[in-house]
Amino acid sequence: MRIKAFLVSIVLLTSLTGNSQDLQQQQDINSIKAMCGCYEVKFNFTETFKYSKDSINYKPSATKHESALEWVELLEDQPNKIVLQHLLIVGTGENDIVKHWRQDWLYENTDLYSFFKDQTWKFNKLPAKNAKGQWTQKVYQVDDSPRYEGTASWVHVDGTDYWKNTTDAPLPRREHTKRNDYNVLKRRNIQEITSFGWIHEQDNDKLVRDADGKDVLLAQEKGMDIYTKVADSKCKLAQNWWKNNTEVWKKVRSKWEKVYATNKDLSLQNKVDKKSLFAVLFALKPTATQAEVDTIIDAFVIK
Repeated sequence: MRIKAFLVSIVLLTSLTGNSQDLQQQQDINSIKAMCGCYEVKFNFTETFKYSKDSINYKPSATKHESALEWVELLEDQPNKIVLQHLLIVGTGENDIVKHWRQDWLYENTDLYSFFKDQTWKFNKLPAKNAKGQWTQKVYQVDDSPRYEGTASWVHVDGTDYWKNTTDAPLPRREHTKRNDYNVLKRRNIQEITSFGWIHEQDNDKLVRDADGKDVLLAQEKGMDIYTKVADSKCKLAQNWWKNNTEVWKKVRSKWEKVYATNKDLSLQNKVDKKSLFAVLFALKPTATQAEVDTIIDAFVIK
């Protein structure tokens, strides 16, 4: 009888644990999908500390305060994968839509492309136990090339819902055409769901990394991007743009998926024929073929 009772208790405990994991995952999914919709966004960045030995000539980045409308489209909605596409609205015309960043969320993912430096990402395979119950956020450039990735658990406690991770990344677009005195941005990202929308908070290190991976800290910065939910109708322009352009970007994602599926280190050209990848892809017509897309991306991938 004691053995039977013990076995019953084990079954009940396993069932309760499984239900708890299912509930946690559903809470995570709800938080991720809460980032979809139309938002008035305030982008705020300021350099907080400098460590340059050349304190006389060192020039910190100017404090940035910008605002815009942004539509966040739900591209994929699966139990273990959620894909969100950001579209920036910078004007009132059809040509005033910028395909912005994309974030993929993968549950208990073990395959990571970690940024090293100079357009190079190292492929890493995590032990399954290190990803248990966690979500990987894979962030992509405007042309769907890699940017940064990190894995962590969503936290739902005391009425707060947030995800926090630290990972390396290339220079942000706000700096990569203005700064060449550092080559890695170590990002501490916090994405928190709020009553009015969500917040993307950052505490970043600007690093100089050499070929051996040795880092020198140049400066630090604080970022606070505040997403305030507004009526979806305010982002109608972006919604229509995406309907007209969704097929060509589906082909772009398809090609990149094949590149990433090789599960090996990845290096990219900065420019081909004096043009950046995003410029070439942005110039494509909505009717572009998969072969056209493949040829463009292949030219930038260093074999």
